[in-house]
Amino acid sequence: MQVTDERNLETIPVGPLGIIPLESCKELGDKVNSYLVAWRNEREHEHKSNIAFKGYQRDSYIIGTATPRFGSGEAKGVIKESVRGDDLYIMVDVCNYNMTYSLYGYTNHMSPDDHFQDLKRIIAAVGGKAKRITVIMPFLYESRQHKRTGRESLDCALALQELVDMGVDNIITFDAHDPRVQNAIPLKGFETVQPVYQFIKGLFKAVPDLHIDKDTMMIISPDEGGMGRAIYMSNVLSVDMGMFYKRRDYARIVNGKNPIVAHEFLGADVEGKDMVIIDDMISSGDSMIEVATELKKRKAGRIFICATFGLFTDGMDKFDKAYEEGLFDYLLTTNLVYQTPELLQKPYYVNCDMSKYIAYIIDTLNHDTSISSLLSPLNRINKFLKEHNNQ
Repeated sequence: MQVTDERNLETIPVGPLGIIPLESCKELGDKVNSYLVAWRNEREHEHKSNIAFKGYQRDSYIIGTATPRFGSGEAKGVIKESVRGDDLYIMVDVCNYNMTYSLYGYTNHMSPDDHFQDLKRIIAAVGGKAKRITVIMPFLYESRQHKRTGRESLDCALALQELVDMGVDNIITFDAHDPRVQNAIPLKGFETVQPVYQFIKGLFKAVPDLHIDKDTMMIISPDEGGMGRAIYMSNVLSVDMGMFYKRRDYARIVNGKNPIVAHEFLGADVEGKDMVIIDDMISSGDSMIEVATELKKRKAGRIFICATFGLFTDGMDKFDKAYEEGLFDYLLTTNLVYQTPELLQKPYYVNCDMSKYIAYIIDTLNHDTSISSLLSPLNRINKFLKEHNNQ
């Protein structure tokens, strides 16, 4: 796990590093911790005997916590060791529906609301004693409720303001549905990180003979809302992009939204080309499969579906069926949200591990050093592609 560091990590840490992965994020937190322990034990730091670097090299940076519940379903946050003066990084996966708790003898699956409440309980248990608190929330809570289209609540903005009011200094999320939600907390740190580099590595891992140029590949946005994401990836790879826009029936509402009448395509000819469909999340998966179907009708070649968050709210059956019908070749998502064992066994599934990236961000921020190069991975992408092309 040797790491070549191009970052300046000679600065004094903000405070002793502490990682608090809530139970929802335990597996990802353990991986992040393993990287940090290995790097810091290998790093020959000239100041490590200095009192400012006390606790710099440790066997684990994870701080024990618990959120026990009473029989009524009420809960509390407990921190099992001192965090006074620490630089804390609290990790939470609000989409982990696999966790349960007992409520009057019934088994309840935890909702995003439950996870967010547990996050607040742990922040409250810190009691203002930490030097700095950073919340790492890969799937931004309520990020799909980011704007008003009538008399309705602005849940994401309220949640961000609530965290800041409780003493959180920075919020790090991945591929926010709409990054403009940061306007709700303009005086605090808010970073939304793109996993494009990990998707590119995942594509080459799945298809080693992949050839990237504008004559053989296109990036596809499944809707107008994800245009920025597709434009960034197409510019980084120097290939063309296309976009589908959804024609909706605004006269009807089904399951809380206007049903889609058709997917219309804007872009160049796709015949014979590899297609990379990229979006922030797969919820039910209907839109992705419809887009893949439309591309196949236009005689597209191989189809790769990339989404930062694979929620799969209706299960995997429709993806199994689409794969058997040849509608797509590979499905790539990250491990930023809960993944079922069933998903990880699928022959078409590629898991893009984000733990090393998160460890880089935590390590750099703890030294109060700029993370700009981590947020814009252009150099790393170019280096990876150059190495691949020279093989």
